[in-house]
Order: sequence, then structure tokens, then C-alpha cells
Amino acid sequence: MSVAMGNRLNYSNKLILAPMVRIGTLPTRLLALDYGADIVYGEELIDFKMLQCKRVENKILGTVDFVLSSGQPVFRTCARERDRVVFQMGTADPQRAVQVAKLVQNDVAGIDVNMGCPKEFSIKGGMGAALLTKPDKIREILCSLVKESSKPVTCKIRILPKVEDTIQLAKLIESTGVSALAVHGRLRDERPRHKVHCDYIKAVAESVSIPLIANGGSDDIIDSYEGIKKFKEMTGASSVMIAREAQWNPSIFRREGKLEEHEVCKAYVKYAVDYDNPYQNSKYCLQQILHEKMETPQGQALMHSESARDIWKDYSEKTPKSHLIEWCRRKGLPVPHYQTEERLKDRHFKSVVLVDGEKYSSSFWEKSKRFAEQSAAVVCLRSLGVSDGRKEDPHCSQKSLWQIF
Repeated sequence: MSVAMGNRLNYSNKLILAPMVRIGTLPTRLLALDYGADIVYGEELIDFKMLQCKRVENKILGTVDFVLSSGQPVFRTCARERDRVVFQMGTADPQRAVQVAKLVQNDVAGIDVNMGCPKEFSIKGGMGAALLTKPDKIREILCSLVKESSKPVTCKIRILPKVEDTIQLAKLIESTGVSALAVHGRLRDERPRHKVHCDYIKAVAESVSIPLIANGGSDDIIDSYEGIKKFKEMTGASSVMIAREAQWNPSIFRREGKLEEHEVCKAYVKYAVDYDNPYQNSKYCLQQILHEKMETPQGQALMHSESARDIWKDYSEKTPKSHLIEWCRRKGLPVPHYQTEERLKDRHFKSVVLVDGEKYSSSFWEKSKRFAEQSAAVVCLRSLGVSDGRKEDPHCSQKSLWQIF
């Protein structure tokens, strides 16, 4: 089933990465998509901060960045996720909400309002869970967004003490014209140690006609792909949104089962390097993946790391493509662009890479698209007189940051 219907994101029967502060940055979102997530939510970003940002097309990274005057990127996205990423904002004001939506809507697939976060910062600002008891404000914000935004609008809430009140709130939200509703099945003051109230979510799902996205099943119910299906059945929801289990291991979305943490860390670091993710954020995300293995040598090395160099040398696998990206970045050039041809008679592949206006290609047909792109990168690097980073390359230092694995 296609995730998008025309220009509209379809929220039915989907596996979704939940919005998580510090976790939901670009590398984690791309990793979740690789592992089987259908839709990925970015971390909650506050309207005031976003309105200080300028949209910048980062040709070196191949991204669209929303940056502060200092140059610090607040939100970064790329073409790979454009039809499946939902921007979540924290807001308590309909006018600001609309301004933010118009700022980002051409680069994302949907707009979401956080109406369930119980953290003190959100509550004091009248955002998040503070909105749960302000139905008029909820209506005003959502109606304004639905009317003014070109992308589908959703919101995420927590349950209220009485199931009847939760249903009433859900129906009010549905009446604003939103495309879907996500419900975290815990009260405002409850935390992960409290069991999720599947009965509340189910009651809401039976009371609305828009897709209902169930959230809150991590650890309690969801610890595998089978657990995702169980949570969906228990709640009667249309879709399932996963937070903590995806924070600890983004491969929770894999139908074949979760991958070992070290393998996930390597995959994470590749995206972190390719998209120049901030060191502190990358370290934090890796610590979450290794949360049960922090006493191991790898965990201790990560804990005591002090720079991106320390992290990358332990987890990254440098390839010719990565070397080429890094070289282009140093030269201020756009990221390499690959065009791959398939030979149908034997399903072999050949790639051409475009770098600085020149095309490079190997004369060999490879057994996979991945190998074909790597071969083209090798040809390009050697034509430019640059090391391709492989161990047999005499120009490659034995202390390369990328050769631990």
C-alpha cells in the first residue's frame, strides 16, 4: 500500500516512528525507514524557535536545513524522507502554528501538533498536555492549520482520567478536519512504568472515523514485530506509533526481527556521517541504542568519547562512496549523484557518478546496485588522485577512523 495518496499522506495501517526529543533527528528517521517504518515523525520543535529560522538548501549535504542566524540547524530533512516525514511542533497559538506550517510544508509530508507532552517546559508554555483541558484552544489551532496548511494535519494527545471525556475530546479533534489522531494511552501524570490503557485507546478508535494511531505500548507490550501486531489488535487502532522501543533499537520495525545493537550502531553512524549530524546528538542516540550494554568495552568507549572522531572510529565503516562524499564536502561541491543501469538478461548493474560536472563509471557490471555505485566511486576517486579508503590501498592509513569494522 502506498504511504501517500496523491499529495496526501495516508495514515491507515501504518508503522510510525513517534516524535521523540533528541532522538527524532534525520539519522534515526532514515534508519527507521530502512528498517520498515512507513512514516517518521521529527522531534517536537517549538514554534518560537522555528520562526527564527531561515530555510536553506544545503547543496553539499543534499539536505534542506532550517537554520538560526548563528548557522545552527534546527531541523534538517532530505529527499529520501520527504513524502514520509511529519513535522511536529509545540505551540499554543494558532497564528504562530500557521506561520511554522507554511515555513516547512513544502519539505515535509504532514504537520502535527503536540498536545500530549507532560514535560514541565511544555506545560509552562501552555503547550503539550496543557492543551488537553483547553478544547477551545485546541479547536482554534487545528482549524487554523487545516484551513491554511497544504499538508495533512494531525495531533497527538494523552488520555484523560475518564474514558468518556477522552472520547469527547477525540470527537472535537476529529471535527476540525484533521487527517488522523494519535493517542498515547497514559494519563498526563503517568510515566512508562505505568501500564498503557489499551481500553481507552480502543474506545476512542471505535468512536472516530479518522485513522487512530495507538502509542504507548513499548516495553509493556511491544518488544518485537509480533508485539506491534498484538498492540494493534488490543487497541483496535488503525496504525501503531512506536517511541521507546524504536529509541532503543530502530530495527524494531523489521518484520524479520530486530538486529543486534552493534549492527544498528554502524548503520546509524553512516547516516550521521553522511548528513553531518551534531556530535552530541549522535552520541546521545547511540547511548540509547546501547543502553543495556553501557558496561561493555564499546559502551564505555562511547561514554568517554569527547568528539565525533572518537565515535566514528568505533562504529563507522568507511566505503569509497563515503570517501567521495567527504571529499566533495571539503571542496564545497554538491553530493555525488548516481545513475544506475540494470542489465535485464542477468540482473547485473552499472553506475555512473556525477561529480563537479564530470561523469565516472567502471567498465564492469556488478551483481548489485550497491556494488555498482561503490565501483563508480572508486573510479572517480582514483581519477581524482584521491584515496578510496580500502585497506589494500597503500595511501590509506592503518589508523583510519573508518576501519574498525
